[in-house]
Amino acid sequence: MDFQHDDFLQWTRDNEWGVTDSFHTQLVDGTGISVWDSGVMVVTPVQAGDKDIVLSAAVHGNETAPIEICRDVINDILAGKQAVKHRTLFLFANPASINAGQRFVEENMNRLFSGAHSEGGIRNRERERAAKIEQYVTRFYQEAPQGERRRYHYDLHTAIRDSKREKFAVYPYLHGGAYKIAQLQFLRDCGVTAILLNQAPTTTFSYFTSRQFGADAFTVELGKVRGFGENDRSKFAAAETQLRRLISQDELTHAAFEPEQIEVYDVARTINRTQQDFSLAFADDVANFTPFNKGELLAMDGDKAYHVEHDEERIIFPNANVAIGQRALLTVIKISTDQLTLV
Repeated sequence: MDFQHDDFLQWTRDNEWGVTDSFHTQLVDGTGISVWDSGVMVVTPVQAGDKDIVLSAAVHGNETAPIEICRDVINDILAGKQAVKHRTLFLFANPASINAGQRFVEENMNRLFSGAHSEGGIRNRERERAAKIEQYVTRFYQEAPQGERRRYHYDLHTAIRDSKREKFAVYPYLHGGAYKIAQLQFLRDCGVTAILLNQAPTTTFSYFTSRQFGADAFTVELGKVRGFGENDRSKFAAAETQLRRLISQDELTHAAFEPEQIEVYDVARTINRTQQDFSLAFADDVANFTPFNKGELLAMDGDKAYHVEHDEERIIFPNANVAIGQRALLTVIKISTDQLTLV
């Protein structure tokens, strides 16, 4: 493979089943390029800074805007047009679902991390790939130079439906840890206008890296699902600019953080689908963050009805077609930034 000219994403798609042997090369400036598997590339500068950065896309293969962003950053690196100051692991997580143009092939990969891929005795492509991704991330962080390091992971997504907060991020459960102002500043500069606080362990990719490696990790929703070539890239320009700055600069500078710049939401409840007869009580085109009033019906799970319990709850990630046992809906309530422990 000619790293100076070939499209790494296309090569990944052509080799979706994986590669037998990893390989390594260097760019003209000495930057190391290591390919560990299809869609798995590590970029190592000659004089690496103290950050170890994971940028992932295509945990859901039809979420194309993040894939296009990472593709373009990688291609610019290989062409010598994008500087890299810090070790960076790029991950196209699910090549098979990219080729299929689907959210997943057999199972939602973002429910398979933190070892969930090995539970239940089921084997499929998403489970095998999730297990490998955990190994690659572990290797990436473990192979970092000695000394004090800063770890980051931004898992880039787009949502199934429209959102009243177009760009938002999920802050994984921190087990009592403090929330970081610098991360809120970075996300704000990416165009993120809302933060959702998880209050329990999950099996998402960003929780895995946060919990296992202490990374500043987030699931970042950048907009709505569209096909390749159908994304208005101007809407993603701020996020792409910040990601490029992250990998190429020693320290990022940000304007002072003002609490009103980002809305913060706490989870009111999680509604799981437990019955075959499950339905949401609102239309498919109702946007994320739409508010519902206390007492309104949200969902029916067999004979069990779920009604709004607070004066105002907003819906997030509604999907009646999830597998039985999985989350079909989150509801959230807005809280004040003053309620957070910030450092």
